[in-house]
Amino acid sequence: MKCVVGIDLGSTTTKAVLLDERGSVIGQGITNSRSNYAVASAVARDEALTAARFTMLQRAFEEEQRLGAVETQTLLERLSACFRLEVYLAQLEQLGHEMSRLLAGEQYGRHRAETDAPARDILAECVRDAHLFFVPGARRRSDFFRDLAGAAFMAGAERRAREGQVVFERIVALFDRAIFDVETWLMNVEFATLLSRALDRAMPEVVTDAGRGETRKDIKAIVDRVATIPIEESSYVGTGYGRQTLPFPKEAVRSEILCHGRGAHRVFSGTRSVLDIGGQDTKALQVDDSGMVTSFQMNDRCAAGCGRYLGYIADELNIGLHELGPLALQSTKVVKINSTCTVFAGAELRERLSLGQRREDILAALHRSIVTRAMSLVARSGGIRNEFTFTGGVCKNPMATKVLSELIAEHYGSDIVINAHPDSIYMGALGAALFALDDLEAGRARLLPA
Repeated sequence: MKCVVGIDLGSTTTKAVLLDERGSVIGQGITNSRSNYAVASAVARDEALTAARFTMLQRAFEEEQRLGAVETQTLLERLSACFRLEVYLAQLEQLGHEMSRLLAGEQYGRHRAETDAPARDILAECVRDAHLFFVPGARRRSDFFRDLAGAAFMAGAERRAREGQVVFERIVALFDRAIFDVETWLMNVEFATLLSRALDRAMPEVVTDAGRGETRKDIKAIVDRVATIPIEESSYVGTGYGRQTLPFPKEAVRSEILCHGRGAHRVFSGTRSVLDIGGQDTKALQVDDSGMVTSFQMNDRCAAGCGRYLGYIADELNIGLHELGPLALQSTKVVKINSTCTVFAGAELRERLSLGQRREDILAALHRSIVTRAMSLVARSGGIRNEFTFTGGVCKNPMATKVLSELIAEHYGSDIVINAHPDSIYMGALGAALFALDDLEAGRARLLPA
């Protein structure tokens, strides 16, 4: 199977999108961006390749018709969840190796014995309870390994610290150092091996009738075959905040402005105006009826109008980034924020909380400030023309979307169509993949250097 690859190396997350030769999305992958951008790109690409395998599995099951439509979908969902569980368990095993390596170093000295046993016990609990993140209906705050493992490990560390078994700061420092190495670890377990283990977990849950032995054998044969089909990556294009660091030839690197515009237009063909609020920068674009950018404005690399600003505020409040929007929606009073600068916002936030102001009201004001700042970029880029598409990670924040809709209605009219997509964070990578497909069709495919 042939495909093309688009990589969007952002300051916070790195995304990858795979398209088949017909231009259909067959796989998407995302990971935390790291100091080693090459590793982040490789991890995102591997995630997209895994997703592509599951797309191929779905197509194979539909062609073979060994199961009904509902049963097929249920099997694929459980197989995907069990596969993620196998990956998570492999990462926990690597985390254990890294902790052991660090504890063997001189820095722990006389504290080694009192830290080693609790760390092993906590990690064993993480392994024991790992399946709870992947059972049907499980609600996870994040899909990133650092977040899942971190929440589980910290809970165990806090309990043991209260019982006097360990010094909390010491064991947390061990985790923080070890998790960094795991995040830069390219998994050396073959996809087929993990998928086979996942199938062993998922099959009894879905094909429950013991008398359907032939069906089970047929399913295993399909899974084994798809797991080993070669995937040929025929062309690459990279974009994003860190695009110049990608190990691509310069001809395979495109502006994130062009990629976001084209990706938004691909998903919503009526798009004429685009606002992308990412982790490090904000971009306002105007595109024509073919998705080409005709004008744009970009912020000055200040984090105040971006997702990183919201991340900083979440850290100040010690809550998850995903909790900010829903919390801000509970606001009952309009307050005014004096500073939208990341450097001073934390101090103002703490001062207002000390004065008794509700954090819901403060957060609502912060969201309004951020979106108002972004709207000024939209105005400078040419305003809003139907249709308007909101992309980037902040698009998933319900308070940001609410404020944006209100401001658009106020300044441009209530008849503007506002588009948002569940996978809006992939728009840049999608645009890059579309450019890679252009290169392939034109006979100038861009490949990674050997």
